[in-house]
Amino acid sequence: MQSCEFVTYITAIACALTKCYDEDELNLLAATFSQLGDTLATILAREALCDSKDDKNDAKAKNDSE
Repeated sequence: MQSCEFVTYITAIACALTKCYDEDELNLLAATFSQLGDTLATILAREALCDSKDDKNDAKAKNDSE
């Protein structure tokens, strides 16, 4: 799926949801999906940082043993 197709799909879902839920429910859904996205980004950033530190520590240990 290309980027433009993906965002079009997401937009269609958002439009469909507005027909099924009232404003209060949509506010909760929006907040929930925002939190989900932020939490996923935090997890990925932490894993990338830890992996980077592990790689540096592994390289340092290898250099120290030579």
